[in-house]
Amino acid sequence: MLRAALFSFLLAFAAFAESRVYELRTYTCVEGKLEQVEAIFRETAIPLFKEHHIESVGYWIPQDPKNGHANTLIYMVSHPSRKQAKKNWDEFHADPRWLKAMDGIPTSSIIQRVQSVFMDPTDYSILK
Repeated sequence: MLRAALFSFLLAFAAFAESRVYELRTYTCVEGKLEQVEAIFRETAIPLFKEHHIESVGYWIPQDPKNGHANTLIYMVSHPSRKQAKKNWDEFHADPRWLKAMDGIPTSSIIQRVQSVFMDPTDYSILK
């Protein structure tokens, strides 16, 4: 009986520890390729994100030129857990529709740099 209760507690604790995570991604595009990257997101990536449980929070372009207005896309997505994020991204990148959309477009020809930061919401955050 005690063993079953301990096992239940450990399962509940593991589920709690694997709480929702947010991922802030910044794409620095090759000069002149931001519009192409935006079109890829608009037409292909975002619909596939939904299918692969990558929840879109928002997408932004910096306002000021000094902050990359002409070549930077910043977006935030969320996942149920860090472990699930890896699974979601792996499945997204293996999706035949994604592979077809990117066929003949080497990532390095449109994206110079990708930065990804995983974040936990604070207790005073609107997003949980």
